[in-house]
Amino acid sequence: MTEKQHIIIKGVKEGLVFLLDDKCEFSTLLDELQYKLEKTHQQLLTGPLVHVQVKLGARQASEDEKDRIKNVIKAQGNLMVQSVESDGRAESPSGHNAKLHVLTSIVRSGQTYEHDGDLLLIGDLNPGGTLLCTGDIYVLGSLRGVAHAGTGGRTDVIIAASLMRPTQLRIADVISRPPEEWMTGDAAMEFAFLSEGRMQIDKLTQLFRIRHNPIMFKGV
Repeated sequence: MTEKQHIIIKGVKEGLVFLLDDKCEFSTLLDELQYKLEKTHQQLLTGPLVHVQVKLGARQASEDEKDRIKNVIKAQGNLMVQSVESDGRAESPSGHNAKLHVLTSIVRSGQTYEHDGDLLLIGDLNPGGTLLCTGDIYVLGSLRGVAHAGTGGRTDVIIAASLMRPTQLRIADVISRPPEEWMTGDAAMEFAFLSEGRMQIDKLTQLFRIRHNPIMFKGV
């Protein structure tokens, strides 16, 4: 086989990064990946457990294609696939979006902050301020403005805050009830989520029930 540069394997502090060309045929990519792992890059792959990050560029790979890539890599006994990244979105082997951004700030009136992935705001969201995220929103502070999670249509996301006093909450296309209905007066952190297409609120300590029981999202 004539080696082509559809795949670049780089060593980084955390392990290895596999950069996969997003223009060539998938079958060509898979063949070259197997060839490099078995023939030309053995010196990089020997030794103890090595964590691997796979970057697909703009390629929109199906779950089956991602699994085939992971299986080729995992065939080398000491390689562990840590993440697969496509089109700027990091995805763990379990399929959960792992792109979390931490913002330490105060989002003031008239300001809008938008993020593709999950967002952790360490600070306050003031009235008149807006957060827009494709994933979860976590506010370690007061949420008094507008928070919209699941802007891309995901309904399995949440909005959590130390103090929940929103002007408006929105998950996917579902908008919150009037703000006064959210004012429980409880000092515990709370989160909003969708259950059977309706927005609910609960203490953050109950989040494990949602994350470990997907049936809660049935009908959304």
